Amino acid sequence: MDSGRWGRGRGVSWGMLPLLGLHAVNEYHRLPWKPPVTAGLLAANTLVYLRPSLLDALLPTIDEVWFNPHRILKYKDMKRFFLSPFYHVSESHLVFNMMSLLWKGIQLETSMGSSEFTSMVIALVGMSQGITLLLAKSLLLFLDYERPYYSQYAVGFSGVLFALKVVLNSQSENYTNVYGLIVPARYGAWAELILIQMFVPGVSFLGHLGGILAGLLYLKMKRSYSGSDPLTAIIRGVCGVLRWPLRFIRDMFRLRRGRISGRGTVGGRRTGNASGIWRCQACTYDNSGWLRTCEMCGTTRTSNGGLSGQASRGFRDLPLEELRRRRVERFG
Repeated sequence: MDSGRWGRGRGVSWGMLPLLGLHAVNEYHRLPWKPPVTAGLLAANTLVYLRPSLLDALLPTIDEVWFNPHRILKYKDMKRFFLSPFYHVSESHLVFNMMSLLWKGIQLETSMGSSEFTSMVIALVGMSQGITLLLAKSLLLFLDYERPYYSQYAVGFSGVLFALKVVLNSQSENYTNVYGLIVPARYGAWAELILIQMFVPGVSFLGHLGGILAGLLYLKMKRSYSGSDPLTAIIRGVCGVLRWPLRFIRDMFRLRRGRISGRGTVGGRRTGNASGIWRCQACTYDNSGWLRTCEMCGTTRTSNGGLSGQASRGFRDLPLEELRRRRVERFG
């Protein structure tokens, strides 16, 4: 989360964005399952920064969404509260945050699932922004410390990224490299907070600290609550409703084909002598009417399509493993 004031007319450089695109395509190409929510977040942040002509009239300018505690609390300007994480002041700011989001998002969404990951991101956006606002107001009330925090202008997704880092490393017993400093992974976010504040000018200390505290609060709430949280359940329900028309159309046009093996069919619906097919009553395999014994289990067909007594006894005497093997072959 960067602080400062930038005008509306900032230009867009194309030096680093192609590298971000190539890196994202390469990461997704090698994955067997492509995390959709992470891709959506990458696309949303990038489109907000690029402001294509179709979206330019719909999107507020960056001057209208800066996160500023004074304006949010005094004028109840909630678009600053919710939209400021998705705006970035420069190309390098965007690319650095999106690279971090790509790495963290792929790991978390793959392990948690898209519904729970979406729920977590929504919660962390609200919690990190809310804690940052609370910290700025507390400094003003208890320490009469207004600048630079209560009147600071900041944007960027890095507060949420700090929260994701806390969640990702919460159970790790390994060590991580934070700008050349080797620290336990669970303390990596704290080390990064201090180092960035020391060596990178213009960053929002409260925004990053609010992200870390939001991650810790989310983990505490998660441990104290058993089962799926209500927001995740709602998201899964909405996704299920959206997927239902697609499943319906797919099922309408799907061709139901039986598997053919020799002269018989597995999974057919015909029984008896209809259309020259008889079903073995031992293994339910559909055989050609020209056969006297079942292709699958070798039992003998009787005149009425059933089993002879000897064949039935022979089938019952088969070892359990042989029955299991035939069943596995029967159902593929």
